[in-house]
Amino acid sequence: MALLPVADALALVLADVAPLPAEAAVLIDACGRVLAGDLVALRTQPPADVSAMDGYAVRAADVATAPAHLTVIGEVAAGRPFDREVGPGEAVRIFTGGVMPRGADTVVIQEVTAREGDVVVIKQPASKRRYIRPQGFDFKAGAALLTAGRRLTERDIALAGAMNHATAPVHRRPRMAVLATGDELVAPGTPPAPGQIVSSNSFALIAIGNREGAETLDLGIVPDGLDATAAAVRRARAAGVDVLVTTGGASVGDYDFVRQAFMSEGVALSFWNVAMRPGKPLMHGRLGGMSVLGLPGNPVSSFICAVLFVAPLLRKLAGRKDILMPTARAVLGCALPANDGRAGYLRAVRTTAPDGTTIANPFRRQDSSLQVTLSQADCLLLREPFAPAAEPGAPCDIINLEF
Repeated sequence: MALLPVADALALVLADVAPLPAEAAVLIDACGRVLAGDLVALRTQPPADVSAMDGYAVRAADVATAPAHLTVIGEVAAGRPFDREVGPGEAVRIFTGGVMPRGADTVVIQEVTAREGDVVVIKQPASKRRYIRPQGFDFKAGAALLTAGRRLTERDIALAGAMNHATAPVHRRPRMAVLATGDELVAPGTPPAPGQIVSSNSFALIAIGNREGAETLDLGIVPDGLDATAAAVRRARAAGVDVLVTTGGASVGDYDFVRQAFMSEGVALSFWNVAMRPGKPLMHGRLGGMSVLGLPGNPVSSFICAVLFVAPLLRKLAGRKDILMPTARAVLGCALPANDGRAGYLRAVRTTAPDGTTIANPFRRQDSSLQVTLSQADCLLLREPFAPAAEPGAPCDIINLEF
């Protein structure tokens, strides 16, 4: 199979993938998730005219000139309305959020008053409706304040609660299983025998899944072998996951069994080689309703493939509109040679020039096994296929890794 351009590969990964069904989530669990339907206000906020300040509720006619002496006939606190009408020459002590009593049409702030027993002296005149938040000042019942397709922020969650919603209709979280393959892998904390290495890819993949709001399942490490790998695929399907991500065994070596296992289990593969560096031996297919992605085993290749393909897939399943990893403009911090026919994704660090220009400084060593530079990088510098040699200061595109 010919190498597939990155854009074409991503299109196949996202094809025929729709946002997951809706469910009612309690508000605290809805943050970061996407609304599957409009949220309409179930109440008016505030439900009545309320005071915006601590002070005295009075009739504007009584405080048109100052000083004015008024008789205090009661008190209003938030949640404790006053049940009498304010008449001429009268005032009611009121606190922020308190419901305006009948007859009163303005609030005099306490800073311009003096209290003398049951009498309050108003030192400055006040205009009508001063320091009053009118009924419906924030929103009115029936208004669709949060609409379908919106990814809920912490501020939205507060608004939904104020609208009197205990739950919100959001798209179900994607379920993603991660499987590491290879005889050479051992779990962290296990002393590796000669020829073995400590497995780390799964942790990055699960962390990306968690950050994208997925429910993640770690299927552990399976040894090289068709039967064991196929059995793990069956476990993922039995668990009802939406996405299965494997790492390792995706190439064409004698001990790379992932593609064989996929095919033996009925996975309909759409591609298995992508024109990118690193990450060429990337596979994608579907098994019923489950998307399957076979990532390379090299740590950097696995991570970059997850950023470019797994994260957008999870975002689309979650109902998000910002599916693709956004690019930003920068300039090169060093010269780069001409590129070959594969898109390049170079680990780099951003700096800022005195004029505010972003400078992308790629690491000198770009081997796909180097995890220290992956950890130190804060962006990927994109190189288009067959890009010509470029000098320092030439424009370039980057992907922010701190997404």
